Amino acid sequence: MMRKFSRKFTVVVAGAVLLLAGTGVAYAFWTAGGTGTGSAGTGVSADVVVQQTSTVTAMGPGVAPQTLSGNFDNANTGPVYVTDVTVSIDGVTQALGAVGACTAADYALVNPTMPVNAEVPAGTGVGAWSGATIAFANSGVNQDGCQGATVNLLYTVS
Repeated sequence: MMRKFSRKFTVVVAGAVLLLAGTGVAYAFWTAGGTGTGSAGTGVSADVVVQQTSTVTAMGPGVAPQTLSGNFDNANTGPVYVTDVTVSIDGVTQALGAVGACTAADYALVNPTMPVNAEVPAGTGVGAWSGATIAFANSGVNQDGCQGATVNLLYTVS
């Protein structure tokens, strides 16, 4: 004897079959491998500019050494690390009408390499350096050519 199924039962069974069939489709997918390329760029840094903020005046025979100090102008968008600042004498500009010679040898720099060992933030007049001194070097000979002279200093950063 064959059983008759009710219409409600038939609809439920048909729905379940469709649901299971749909579930199988939902879990079906393809796998694939592949490769690709891309790039990422880095910026470049600008040199920091060393600014001398100390004023050195009236150097002469017997005058005490004067301290050199200053800060930096960092035009980069972020901080830069400065290990040290080194000062050297780049030349001497004699006063107009000076009699006699005047050279870098007429001046003495003490501790010309000044440790900084710090990050200098971006900006103008930031960070600090100091420690070197400059003085007139008493040579024991006539140094009249140095009266009114300007000592040109060169600063380098590393």
